[in-house]
Amino acid sequence: MVRVLFVCMGNICRSPMAEGAFRRLAAEAGLLGHAGGIATDSAGTSRYHVGDPPDPRAVQAARARGIDISGQRARQVRVEDFADFDYLIAMDRDNLAHLERLAPAPSDAVVQLFLSYAPGVGLDEVPDPYFGGAGGFEGCLDLIEAAARGLFDHILRQHFPDHAAIAQR
Repeated sequence: MVRVLFVCMGNICRSPMAEGAFRRLAAEAGLLGHAGGIATDSAGTSRYHVGDPPDPRAVQAARARGIDISGQRARQVRVEDFADFDYLIAMDRDNLAHLERLAPAPSDAVVQLFLSYAPGVGLDEVPDPYFGGAGGFEGCLDLIEAAARGLFDHILRQHFPDHAAIAQR
């Protein structure tokens, strides 16, 4: 099983939307949540919102694109996540730096910026929409969906070459 953890600061906006977009791709490919498939989660580097549902604006923006994140609950990243997940994907440089400081040595987990999987978008960080309006969540989802597709394609090529060949047809 390939396990992917999406990480932002509070785990109520960007990382839940990223998990939802990525989960949809995995589900559509028949790879979500079974032995030998893909498992996902999201977490925050802070504990501000532990146990809270995603921001209602994130839920609404995701729902408008057919993604349901309403059942997710915020949690904080743990050291154990580096053993439990193959990929820890940060939304921005601050969260990436936090993950790099938290990572035990040695760790085989891939720790990267999410938008490194979407080089065509012209940004390397998913901006935090929390203090803005609903439009910020839409813009974030545009970036997130592009990066989710790039990450999913990467994981298919690396871990599921038979699926990747089918997806290329």
